[in-house]
Amino acid sequence: MKKTLLKILLYVLTGGLAFFVVTFTVYFFNIDMKMTSMIEPLLLKWYDRIPRDQHL
Repeated sequence: MKKTLLKILLYVLTGGLAFFVVTFTVYFFNIDMKMTSMIEPLLLKWYDRIPRDQHL
């Protein structure tokens, strides 16, 4: 019982550490905004095609 609990705790801690490392790397290198700037032209093209009803 104790071994199983320690093994589960080790997996949770390892997963939490891996999640922290990935999110810190994304934050440190500003990867989220770099990806957003790459996707922006596609999004602008998509939203410019949407018909708008601007009657007040």
